[in-house]
Amino acid sequence: MTNVAGHTAKAKFSVGEQVIISARSSLGHCRTPVYLRGHMGTVIEVAGRYRDPEKLAYHKPGLPAPYLYRVRFTQSDLWSGYTGSVDDELEADIFEHWLEPVDKGESE
Repeated sequence: MTNVAGHTAKAKFSVGEQVIISARSSLGHCRTPVYLRGHMGTVIEVAGRYRDPEKLAYHKPGLPAPYLYRVRFTQSDLWSGYTGSVDDELEADIFEHWLEPVDKGESE
């Protein structure tokens, strides 16, 4: 993937911010893993803007290019009955249109 330069829109989320992966379903090509949907994670990197692969899969230009974020999850939060270390984490690259802000009451 090539980072799209020359963008003017600001990223909606910032490093350290908690986000929820949208729990909506999708039809066709999707780059957001089902097992992450509905779960809360923390943005650890704003990777830049890239053409949307969900649109590219259908021969669309993938524009406007959404921001791509690296989001970190605690594995014990993802899978009930997880028997690994409480420190085990998973990182995933998630496009902005799949991220939702966390209500202040949810993160406390």
